[in-house]
Amino acid sequence: MSVYKNLEEYNMEVTTEVKSKFSSIIDEIGEDVTRDGLIKTPERAAKAMLFLTQGYKQDPVEILKGAMFKEDYDDMVIIKDIELYSLCEHHMLPFFGKAHIAYIPNGQIVGLSKIPRIVDVFARRLQVQERLTHDILECLNNTLKPQGVAVVIEASHMCMMMRGVQKQNSVTTTSGFRGQFEKIETRNEFLKLISSDLS
Repeated sequence: MSVYKNLEEYNMEVTTEVKSKFSSIIDEIGEDVTRDGLIKTPERAAKAMLFLTQGYKQDPVEILKGAMFKEDYDDMVIIKDIELYSLCEHHMLPFFGKAHIAYIPNGQIVGLSKIPRIVDVFARRLQVQERLTHDILECLNNTLKPQGVAVVIEASHMCMMMRGVQKQNSVTTTSGFRGQFEKIETRNEFLKLISSDLS
């Protein structure tokens, strides 16, 4: 399994198979897949889909373990406003937003860039926001074994905005807390910090 690599080289056998499926879809909806604007669309769509689902080929635990360090620091570490883009598994339409993550070390810290990478690994799969939140939370909790971990995700869903109820301004918030963040005072400190502008 790849530890962390953006998918720029594509398995041609898989790409060809997915390309064929996109060609069939375009044909079935009544378009002419041979016209100038669409000739290369099935291949582009296939590569886009493989890129957007590359998280299946990445191991988030190995990403974290590759940058864990012993350290006595035991106060809250927060990374907020982590951009995320994912595909809703119900309609395969995008949802996008920000993740806010904190942990309280317990003898081990992790390289700060690894946490956004973990977000990407789980987001680059067919997802629902609730499970995405849980996946990130449990991966950090089980691998780092911190005193506590917190995850909040705020996202807009194109399946609500473009179709169905068509509510363009709705935002969905999900959260998860483990360890020290289950205490109301620690949780409130985290929520206050992610909502404030410290600049």
